[in-house]
Amino acid sequence: MSSGQPHTGGHAGHSHTVGVHADARKLAIALALILGFMLVEVAAGVLANSLALLSDAAHMLTDAAAIGLSLLAARLAVRPARGALTYGFKRVEILSAQANGLTLLILAAFIGYSAVRRLVEPPHVSAGLVLAVALVGIVVNLAATWTLAKANRRSMNVAGSYQHLLTDLYAFIATAVAAALILLTGFERADPIASLVIAALMVRSGYGLVRASARVFLEAAPEGLDPQEIGEAMLATPGVTEVHDLHVWEVTSGFPALSAHVLVKEHSDCHDKRYLVERVLHERFGIDHSTLQVDHERPPELLSISHGSGVREPRVPPGQGAPVPGGDS
Repeated sequence: MSSGQPHTGGHAGHSHTVGVHADARKLAIALALILGFMLVEVAAGVLANSLALLSDAAHMLTDAAAIGLSLLAARLAVRPARGALTYGFKRVEILSAQANGLTLLILAAFIGYSAVRRLVEPPHVSAGLVLAVALVGIVVNLAATWTLAKANRRSMNVAGSYQHLLTDLYAFIATAVAAALILLTGFERADPIASLVIAALMVRSGYGLVRASARVFLEAAPEGLDPQEIGEAMLATPGVTEVHDLHVWEVTSGFPALSAHVLVKEHSDCHDKRYLVERVLHERFGIDHSTLQVDHERPPELLSISHGSGVREPRVPPGQGAPVPGGDS
């Protein structure tokens, strides 16, 4: 007897949909703040001849693109599953996070290259204008970051946009420090040095996003969930004798899933044991979406020696009946 019972917990319920819509509103507010200030920063960067400001502006452009993509992904993610898309568009969030990570890495390489060139031949920088724009940028990014900080950052999609904004906030702080140094000391190489700091922050955030999204696409076990520990907990359930073909993966951020083949004692109630295992998965590991095939363990095959020929034949355990000669077994 087997039982496969997929079920979905609150992740796909009404509360999740409401949460996604709330996150979408926060993403829209952050997008408006970033786009408005980005235009100001591009103009100021050109006038001041500041690579740090232009680097910030380029990063803000990727911020805007990242948030726009996150908005699209958030709206697609709540669409119901239909047809061949049995999980709906939930994994679009992971695609968005990976795109955010890759844009950070690509932009970091470009900024790093330009900064090294400016270290060799530093151009004149209008530090006063750079400082003023950087200070305003800190305020704008604080507002945008604070807005997204209230969203659900367990979502890799929202976390990707948040990392963009947080990196940009650090970038404005570095730019303001560089501008202040130029004003106080005349050390104009502070501008490309600030750009290298910005590039390093981008690499750190981008690598984290690409690594986390790649784990989902490779269907690795979610971070914090050890398949060995989960299997041992399932095996410790009363009546369970074996667990194999165990798979643990993540459909999208915050949506772990599990499938396994579970053997129980010969005369156990399969449905009751499946319920006990599912309760362990929920209470100990937070896994609410599981597909379990539950079977009775097979009794050991009994052998006997037939009379005359010495050929060994399977002996049928009592109560199971004898095979029909010439018939299908």
